[in-house]
Amino acid sequence: MDDLSFRDRGVFVQGTGSLVVADVHVGRDEASSVEFPLGERADLHDRLDGLLTYFEPTEAVFAGDVLHSFSHASDATRAHLRDLVDCCREAGARPVLVAGNHDTHLADVWDGELHESYRLADGTVVCHGHEEPEPDAPRYIVGHDHPAIDIEGRRRPCYLLGAGTYRGADVVMLPAFNRLAAGVAVNEMRTSDFQSPLVTDVDALRPVVYDDDSHETLRFPPLGEFRRML
Repeated sequence: MDDLSFRDRGVFVQGTGSLVVADVHVGRDEASSVEFPLGERADLHDRLDGLLTYFEPTEAVFAGDVLHSFSHASDATRAHLRDLVDCCREAGARPVLVAGNHDTHLADVWDGELHESYRLADGTVVCHGHEEPEPDAPRYIVGHDHPAIDIEGRRRPCYLLGAGTYRGADVVMLPAFNRLAAGVAVNEMRTSDFQSPLVTDVDALRPVVYDDDSHETLRFPPLGEFRRML
């Protein structure tokens, strides 16, 4: 998986022009009981714009759970999604929306094509990961479980990489792009603790952490081995 570049909870697939983010959860702040603004809209816009500027992709793929609420899509959610879509288009990247389990009302606020899964130019399939994907692929990029890892008392969002772990295909699980979405520490999780059926052997998954301070990508051994070092 040397063709993957990790940065700020997104991944760029080299040779395809594709930037992928997952679990944007637009409207997560509306669901909060906190009465003062949490800054979700500016944070998502600015960080997405930063990824688009850095990688200069030709397409930006949202890998499911684009919205947060199951029950409705408010006017504020519609405006926020439009803002993110416009951010992509202004950067020259075509927005591609893949539906997740939260996206029951996504079609109400998005008039473009909505995908159950989306195949990149190299054959990689992007899907949300909440159910078994129909298309076969050499690699799947998913979200859904919001992985994080606790290292030296600090919880960090992480990517999980599994080489050949799902039907012989590689799996890349992304952390939640929305920083208001809780990260789930994978340190002691068993395979059965994951909600995604694409996780078939947690001990074989390699955590990857992008360090915002140093801008370094930190790659760790598979969880089965790494747990003994934590």
